[in-house]
Amino acid sequence: MSLSTRSRALAGAGLSLLLAACTTVGPDFVRPETTGASGYAMAGDAAPAQVRLDPVAAAAGPWWTAFGSTQLDQVIGQALTGSPTLAEADATLRQARSALAQARGEAGPQADLNAGVHRERANLQAFGFTGFGEVQLENPTFSLYSVGGGVGYDLDLFGGERRRIEGAAARAQAQARRAEAAYLSLTANVALQAVTIATLQAQIEAVHQMIAADEANVELVRKAGALGGSTSTAKVAAQAQLEQDRALLPPLEGQLAAARHALAVLVGHAPADWTAPDFRLADLKLANAVPVALPSELARRRPDILAAEADLHAATADIGVATADLYPKIRLSASITQGALKPGNLFSYDASGWDLGAGLTAPLFNGGALKARRQQAREAAVASSARYRQTVLTAFAQVADALSALAADEAAIAARQRSQVQADETLRLAKVAFQQGGGTFLDVLDAQRRAHEASSALARAQGQRLADAVRLFAAVGADWRGADG
Repeated sequence: MSLSTRSRALAGAGLSLLLAACTTVGPDFVRPETTGASGYAMAGDAAPAQVRLDPVAAAAGPWWTAFGSTQLDQVIGQALTGSPTLAEADATLRQARSALAQARGEAGPQADLNAGVHRERANLQAFGFTGFGEVQLENPTFSLYSVGGGVGYDLDLFGGERRRIEGAAARAQAQARRAEAAYLSLTANVALQAVTIATLQAQIEAVHQMIAADEANVELVRKAGALGGSTSTAKVAAQAQLEQDRALLPPLEGQLAAARHALAVLVGHAPADWTAPDFRLADLKLANAVPVALPSELARRRPDILAAEADLHAATADIGVATADLYPKIRLSASITQGALKPGNLFSYDASGWDLGAGLTAPLFNGGALKARRQQAREAAVASSARYRQTVLTAFAQVADALSALAADEAAIAARQRSQVQADETLRLAKVAFQQGGGTFLDVLDAQRRAHEASSALARAQGQRLADAVRLFAAVGADWRGADG
């Protein structure tokens, strides 16, 4: 075997060993196990009737269509296209994806092109050329033209660049989940404001009915007084009741204005540039049971949990990046340069120069900084794991809260309906007794007030049930894009 053949064989064997030595240091990410909880509620908690546990938990369309309101559909559609919050979330997502593209690009071969022209005056005396005898050499002035390029590539023997790409991909995934959470949060907040507007509208209507009844009572007392059939006490009581009920309107109207303003901001408009629809409780109906994912699937549905999981993945990858920095790095490089004093000779073979090389860099002493950096990455991963577990626990608590609230709402609505029936019957009997001389006008006023209060309380309970249903949709990570999104 000749020397050149033996050299090539040794070089090939060395390259094979080098490539075989390539590994990816640091721990591999393992997706956290889903919770083994058998349910959401605590022992003894009431279960709402209008909820169903569903392995798929997917609605036929976007979750808010379950309320059957075209007004709500339109307003949420405007919010999805006009909200600055969503624009920020989308831009941040694009930024994370660009960071991933940057990490992938930096891990591959890097090539650069350079060209230049220089006007120089050489100092010959610096090299010991002063002349010949009495002939003095004059420093020459000339132009130097050059063009060339270089290529470099890090062999990434220990997978630092691969871990860096893995981390960037996980961070892009986390941001994508946060964007989904922003969409879900926005749609839920719009629906909550719509329910708030509808509830306040119902309460205001109930107060107007109370005021109208009070005004009728005042007129009735006035007429009775003109005929000598009413006392001054009845007059004062009727007028006092009217003024007391009128005082209920300003706070409710202020709350309604604030809810409308908040809805305008969610949609992406200033309050003066947009008018909120007049939502009504009668137009917001939850006809079907709310689909709720099984506990084992909740962690695979909620975007905030998935974002926390991706953050944990990125933190795990960072350990590999910091570990790879403890090991040597080998970088291959090559360059070629064409240089000439005249542009016409720039691309001739005699004007070319090139080099090939491989460089090794290994840490020797850094005061323990690299090991400390790796320990920081490990502790960051531990903290990220804790945040993930806390996010899961919080999610389960939110679902349990929403379920308990809905169960309480169902009981409250049933009780308010019974209360309203009793209040209406009491009012009817009080009016009959008064007309027949067996009761006082104050009894009628008291029964009338109780009837209107029962009506207003029923409206609040119905609105609360709708609001808690919205919170349940958000808590279970309902898809704002629909089943086919």
